[in-house]
Amino acid sequence: MVMLLYWMVVMFVFLSGVWVFCSNRKHLLAMLLSLEFMVLSLFFMLYLYLHYYEFELFFSMVFLTFSVCEGALGLSVLVSMIRTHGNDFFQTFSVLQC
Repeated sequence: MVMLLYWMVVMFVFLSGVWVFCSNRKHLLAMLLSLEFMVLSLFFMLYLYLHYYEFELFFSMVFLTFSVCEGALGLSVLVSMIRTHGNDFFQTFSVLQC
């Protein structure tokens, strides 16, 4: 019963992250934060799955490594965009422009 509650909480957290990602299209930083929120819920889901079936938790460390790399890449894109355009609004730059 407790495990079902955990899965429901994880799914609620993931779906709320997806909702924020889809509804807030103005700032890149807010979208990156919602992506990290979804990654955190996926990590918790992976941990629950591996712990429930009594598998090794090594894959969760690999997942955390890739999620940290994804976060660093997103922050580098954010810094590059702020340096070139002055802010992180999506409306101020054109995608076709180099």
